[in-house]
Amino acid sequence: MRKTGLVALIFIICAVMACYGIYVSAAEKATGKETAKKEAPAKSDSKKEAAPAKSGEIAAKVNGQPIYKAEFQSEVDKFERQASMMGRGTDEKQVAEMRKQILDKLVGREILRQEAVRLGLKVNNDELESHIKGLREKMGTPEEFTQALSHMGLTEQTLKDQFASEMMLRRLIDQEIASKVTVETSEIKAFYEKNPDMFKTPEMVRASHILVKVDEKATPADKTKAMEKMKGIEKRIKAGEDFAAVAKEVSDCPSKEKGGDLDFFQRGQMVPQFEQVAFDLKPGKVSGIVETEFGYHLIKVTDHKDAGSMSFDEIKPRIEQYLKGEKISKQLADYVEKLKSSAKIEILAK
Repeated sequence: MRKTGLVALIFIICAVMACYGIYVSAAEKATGKETAKKEAPAKSDSKKEAAPAKSGEIAAKVNGQPIYKAEFQSEVDKFERQASMMGRGTDEKQVAEMRKQILDKLVGREILRQEAVRLGLKVNNDELESHIKGLREKMGTPEEFTQALSHMGLTEQTLKDQFASEMMLRRLIDQEIASKVTVETSEIKAFYEKNPDMFKTPEMVRASHILVKVDEKATPADKTKAMEKMKGIEKRIKAGEDFAAVAKEVSDCPSKEKGGDLDFFQRGQMVPQFEQVAFDLKPGKVSGIVETEFGYHLIKVTDHKDAGSMSFDEIKPRIEQYLKGEKISKQLADYVEKLKSSAKIEILAK
């Protein structure tokens, strides 16, 4: 059973936005200039994150184009929040170095943006609308979408502007670097053989369940009523009715739409009582009634995978993607440094 909410909705926005800047972040990592990674919202932080202003004091200029202190400080704040969430302290020297790296990152992004403009690269409105539409659909309802944007201090227009900027940078990188990078099969094979621990797979089961939900504040009478309902369902299953069909009819879990199917999961992903029974069952078998914090369950295991290792053919595409990303990172770092060498850069912030 997995819990979702506003934090999950905000994370979707962060993840989608971050995917467009992946090569830029990778370049910083390759050159030792990685600063704050994609930030996941803190579970207990209900404060809105204001979008940085596009005016005011200037932190740096790139060919006369300003990078505002508000934007710079916004990135610094993200890093500090991330450090705090991870329980890491920062001394004055670390903070000074971090600020220098963040400003360098912003300068690099501005140089790339200017180069994209020089080359005539654009993102049309139809593309932006397509991405916003996809994001809205993931949100669930228009109200949830608006709430998530508000929590992040964004409007739909500022979200579009950020998408447009990231998409244009990605288009530049795809055109000038990524499209020219190749990875040989011999390189992929060598990586696979040198890193066997990376490709180990944990024991996993695939299970379906039927849930009779019990509120955590339920009275003893309510619990008795729920248990009687589950006993009736259990009787139907034992009499030979199809588990998936019964789940679709009576389960209180959203998985009912898939006949109760929860797909594959490994240890640690489900609540302990549920997990213990699922991993003890053999494929095709149905459990007795299992009580968890969510209520009463019947569990049917449909598949089981022992711990092992992924084969080379199975993992090859992902290794290729990783190695290509590493090459793109290095070449992008060199590309940015080359553009910097012919740019007029003024650093005004300390």
